[in-house]
Amino acid sequence: MARLIDSGPGCPTPTPLRGASAAEARGLAYDDAVKAETDDLYPLVQDFITPMEWPAIAPLVAAINRLKKQKNAVILAHNYMTPDIFRLVGDFRGDSLQLAREASKVDADIIVQAGVHFMAETSKILAPEKTVLIPDTRAGCSLAASITGADVRLIKEKYPDYPVVTYVNTTADVKAECDITCTSSNAAQVVEAVAKEWNTDTVIMVPDQYLAKNVAAQTNIRIMTWPGACEVHEMFSADDVNQLREAHPGVVILAHPECPPDVLEAADYAGSTAALANYVSEKSPNKVVLLTECSMSDNVAAENPGVNFIRPCNLCPHMKRITLENIYDCLVNGEYEVTIPEDVRVRAKKALDAMMALPKMDKPLDFVTGLEPLELEMVG
Repeated sequence: MARLIDSGPGCPTPTPLRGASAAEARGLAYDDAVKAETDDLYPLVQDFITPMEWPAIAPLVAAINRLKKQKNAVILAHNYMTPDIFRLVGDFRGDSLQLAREASKVDADIIVQAGVHFMAETSKILAPEKTVLIPDTRAGCSLAASITGADVRLIKEKYPDYPVVTYVNTTADVKAECDITCTSSNAAQVVEAVAKEWNTDTVIMVPDQYLAKNVAAQTNIRIMTWPGACEVHEMFSADDVNQLREAHPGVVILAHPECPPDVLEAADYAGSTAALANYVSEKSPNKVVLLTECSMSDNVAAENPGVNFIRPCNLCPHMKRITLENIYDCLVNGEYEVTIPEDVRVRAKKALDAMMALPKMDKPLDFVTGLEPLELEMVG
């Protein structure tokens, strides 16, 4: 029990002064002009931001949206961004494949990547003439950090007859050494296409071992992989699925294919972040769980107010380094610019172009759930 302190008659203990908000610290006030600019935006996030918090957030939102116009900048917001970024300042929103396509054709001088570093590199690879900024250089990725270009060169020396597919969640240096990239939206399509092009029944897929195992269960192509994993999705387990079903009878459980295969075996549906969002909007389940990064549920829930979301929360610490404050700062100061050596960029673009050249799918591919997990040979 908390201990109450009797401060005596008149309660002379001074109330601590409230510190300046992030907006106030940057000279931004919630005045009549900001109120007029942002009143129509608040309903988009009213389920996540209280009226008390809004005056501290609205000045940053208004300032960012003004700066974008002044500097001919756009913000690419990944599905894992918090709702204030995703819904209030993001110009293009979606999964890594959707954002990659937008980066290649967007009409802007500056691209701000509201995501992690490999996404910013992908934008720079596809739009080298544009200035690409990432608000925090520490916004990395455990999966991307699990493999290097040197690792891929060794793989190719050992297995020269097999094409190497890299998940887009890798550095430019890794992409430059691979034959083609993929996303979770199109991974099975890419594996089958490159196997046909190389006239082989074996494909090497790096670096996510769980995505590779889940793709292998969907195709007849033999897949070899690398022992990498996403720290967020790796934490989910089949036990989590069973406990969710017990605690919430009738809940529909949707899983991302970066989860371990036993999770997909136990789930009702699996697919990329875009596929998960599509499922909810098309099927309108009464109760649903998204086994992926926390903010994804918030963003999909905002688009589907009639659906009850159960939220087992695994936060990505890297995604959460991107904030309204550092987006504002990066637009004001031009920090931090992402650059790639030209020889690396050209080779990495070749791998991305090979993926982009495949027929565009009408919708992201589903992953069949309920399949027995496969063990794959590791190349590292």
